[in-house]
Amino acid sequence: MMGAMSQAAEVVSHELTEHEAALLDFEDSWFTLTVPKDQAITERFGISVTRYYERLNSVIDNPAALDHNPLLVKRLRRLRSARQVARSARRLAR
Repeated sequence: MMGAMSQAAEVVSHELTEHEAALLDFEDSWFTLTVPKDQAITERFGISVTRYYERLNSVIDNPAALDHNPLLVKRLRRLRSARQVARSARRLAR
């Protein structure tokens, strides 16, 4: 019985918070806004653009994000990976 309880305690919830879902929803539709993206981020979330992208990058690693919006999350992961490859190539070229 004790083994089952410790296994259950190790299960981590991968549910998105409302804030995480809002970040994904915003990223999926920001281009429809009439204000620049940077301004909209600050107005909507009250955080810096840098912090927004840090949080967004963290959210797309959450398996629940894939359930929430698979096309967006796959695209963002692909773009992030391409940027990492480009950075590595620039470092190696030095």
